[in-house]
Amino acid sequence: LQVQMQAGQPQPSESMMDSSAMSNHLPNDDIDADLTNLEESLDSTVLSSAGDITSIPELSGNVRYFKPKKLTLKSYKKAFCRCKDTHIAFYKTEEDSNGTPAMKVNIKGCEAHPDLNLASQKYGIKLFVPGSDGMSEIWLRFDSEEQYCKWMAACKLASQGKTMADSSYVTEVESIKTLLSRQQPSQSPAPVQLQFDVNVNAEDFVAPRYHKRIKNKTLVQRIMEAHSNVQNLNLIESKMAYIKAWQALPDFGITYFVIKQKNSKKEEILGVAYNRIMRVDMNSGDVVKTWRYNTLKSWRVNWEIRHVVLEFEEETLNFSTQSASCKTVHEFIGGYIFLSMRSSDKNQTLNEELFLKLTGGWN
Repeated sequence: LQVQMQAGQPQPSESMMDSSAMSNHLPNDDIDADLTNLEESLDSTVLSSAGDITSIPELSGNVRYFKPKKLTLKSYKKAFCRCKDTHIAFYKTEEDSNGTPAMKVNIKGCEAHPDLNLASQKYGIKLFVPGSDGMSEIWLRFDSEEQYCKWMAACKLASQGKTMADSSYVTEVESIKTLLSRQQPSQSPAPVQLQFDVNVNAEDFVAPRYHKRIKNKTLVQRIMEAHSNVQNLNLIESKMAYIKAWQALPDFGITYFVIKQKNSKKEEILGVAYNRIMRVDMNSGDVVKTWRYNTLKSWRVNWEIRHVVLEFEEETLNFSTQSASCKTVHEFIGGYIFLSMRSSDKNQTLNEELFLKLTGGWN
């Protein structure tokens, strides 16, 4: 995708852009707008039986799952799983699915990270489920790409508090399928050289750890093989596909800071995301503890000793920052909380006073 964007493929013609712009700016009264919104919200294609808006969509099938714990081997168990609303129920067999499940998990507000290896046909999801004791992990493994796409779409919607009854479910499934298709090895022979003037330097496209391990010529060949899957995209489509691929990365949207807790000489990593705060072990990279913002009662900066104080419902985190100013961490947290309080109304006036209050760091 980076190669394709650098190639500067032509965007849609001006005539197409003009016609599209005109259609987007045609006058539309409130009644038509409301009818359009109603039609989208009642999109029956996502329902399990067409036309029956009272039925609740669900997914079911054989899934392998694993609950990771420290010092344990990865041993997946087989189960018949049923995903309905924002819950996943685990049964020993399909015959037991009419009774009480062996385990039931509410995945509302969860974090769903892909665990894929397309070359070996490994399709998995790592679920981080919020609970009273922080985030618990459940790893799911699927037998096919089709099954993975449907379950991943359901988990992504659940992370936003939505269910498969939402009209965006089918779109989400198709989006995941498209993303996977672009990661598949190309069936056609790799092109010897590009048809346009772009100098492909592997060091600009891969992480340093890969560039040190693999020869530059081999990396360029792999880049060109991958490029053949997206070479027909224009510039805008390439940028949108790049953004979607970027957002699908497990660490997307997380900013990391080196910290020291009060009365401790040990350095740790603090991860700040749009919906949670994490303590990460510096040596292993494992997440030690996760807090959601809805459990954060208050946060402030102690300017005398330059410590950030986060008061959660169950505990208090008091630390100094080693890799940035203490105010920077406070601004990240306050900024994310401010964004979570804004509505989807595009005409909403920016409350500058509230923004400065949340990000200012004053006592």
